[in-house]
Amino acid sequence: RQSFDQQQRHAFLQQQMEAIRQELYGDNDDDLTAFRRKADEIDFPANVAAVFDKELDKLGRLNPQSPDYSVQYSYIETLLELPWNKYSDLNTDLNLAKDILDADHYGLPKIKERILEQIAVLLNNPEGKAPILCLVGPPGVGKTSLGQSVARSLGRKYQRVSLGGLHDEAEIRGHRRTYIGAMPGRIIDAVKRAGTSNPVLLLDEIDKIGSDFKGDPSAALLEVLDPEQNCRFHDNYVDIDYDLSKVLFIATANTLTTLSQPLLDRMEIIDLSGYLLEEKIEIANRHIIPRLLKEFKLKKSQLSFTPEAIAHIIENYTSESGVRQLEKQISKIIRKIVLALMLKEKYPHKIQPKHLKGYLGLERYSKDLYEGNEFAGVVTGLAWTAVGGEILFIESSLSRAKGDKLTLTGNLGNVMKESAAIALQYVKSHSLELGIDDELFEKYQLHVHVPEGAIPKDGPSAGITMATSIVSAFTQRKVRSCLAMTGEITLRGKVLPVGGIKEKILAAKRAGITDIILSVENRKDVEDIDAMYISGLTFHYVKTVMEVIDKALLDEKVAHCREL
Repeated sequence: RQSFDQQQRHAFLQQQMEAIRQELYGDNDDDLTAFRRKADEIDFPANVAAVFDKELDKLGRLNPQSPDYSVQYSYIETLLELPWNKYSDLNTDLNLAKDILDADHYGLPKIKERILEQIAVLLNNPEGKAPILCLVGPPGVGKTSLGQSVARSLGRKYQRVSLGGLHDEAEIRGHRRTYIGAMPGRIIDAVKRAGTSNPVLLLDEIDKIGSDFKGDPSAALLEVLDPEQNCRFHDNYVDIDYDLSKVLFIATANTLTTLSQPLLDRMEIIDLSGYLLEEKIEIANRHIIPRLLKEFKLKKSQLSFTPEAIAHIIENYTSESGVRQLEKQISKIIRKIVLALMLKEKYPHKIQPKHLKGYLGLERYSKDLYEGNEFAGVVTGLAWTAVGGEILFIESSLSRAKGDKLTLTGNLGNVMKESAAIALQYVKSHSLELGIDDELFEKYQLHVHVPEGAIPKDGPSAGITMATSIVSAFTQRKVRSCLAMTGEITLRGKVLPVGGIKEKILAAKRAGITDIILSVENRKDVEDIDAMYISGLTFHYVKTVMEVIDKALLDEKVAHCREL
């Protein structure tokens, strides 16, 4: 009887506590009911359903006024918002996909072909794993917008994840729930926003990822970008493995030099080089001008541009491989036209080259042009930069001074300085074959300069250019007209291949170069380029520096230069 009375008393006290709790804090049964109702509509995997039920029971035992309640509440909300086993239907019409890609982007035949191949593979085997594509190219060539076109052509949801400046590993993997303000990583968050488990995720500026004491985000991406591992991607906040194998990841980068080798190994590299002048004119007419007219609410009858005007803008007001600066300059003209319309002033309805100075001011860029071969020691080289290719000039001059000293100027990096030292050493060791008196090295001091002095320059690809410049200075033989070269030099005089050939070829065409000297091993790179890019150019393939000298230098000496 005493035991029975004790049990009744405890049951009564429990009822009292429940009544007091409800009176003070309210009832959280409404939240639990709403969560259960929503969970019934979701096709949870078996392991996720078990975790969800366990976490929901834990929420029911918590006091709604306690800090832990809001943390648990947010976690359960995240589990319910993730698209478990939810997929969007793929576009099955390859012709429609091709039309979408052609409508959104002009040119880029190889890139479009690769994307159509991927669509065909996904249609043939929907259960297959999606590859990791990496679009590499200078700014403004359409890498980010190409990701949107891929999503449209596939019929998938699209989300962009910006990785520029990221230096915290938790931004990829998420924060553990023990931290205040914890949240999922950017990958899981993008999938949640997409609402499907097979979206197109664009990892923008993957080459701009940093690292510090908080970890290395690029190392965390190794799991995300590996089709063999990302089917069980573990986010610290969600704390349940999530399947990312159906997500199509597209990364964009300006350069691959800052990316780790394991990360590069996981991606399929697709190069997007710069555009030719003719391609930029087509892009402006088909895409940029119609989009800007629509944005500024102008009709085609109110304003148009002649092809000559667009070409003039490209050559004299922009200096880029892409078309972003071109869009800014056209936008600047249209803004001034809109102002004239609002003020009821007269304006030209068809923009021609003669109108550009009034709208854009003085020409900002002088076209990188070949500067002639009047002076010995000046040789034209080709360089690659993150914003495309460009030409550079290597200048060598001699001055009477005792001592064997090499002076280098032009803001050169260590690799480029070493190339100059190797080139000079090669010239000294082969002075007899080159027709240079050994006494000249003792009587004259060599100065090698690379304009423009304020711009940092580095890399081995100017090796043969420096060697030719030094030989030209010592022998006073002129360089052939309209000739440029690129290649690495070794101490024994071998010419090694270099990268960025397509960008360098575009820069040579812009500058009016007609002949290019390359390593024989770069022949395959030239053969891989479309004929329209290399038309009007003659390529000379060499194996040794002696071949470079024979092809580059004329026998005649500079008439107005003092004989050494």
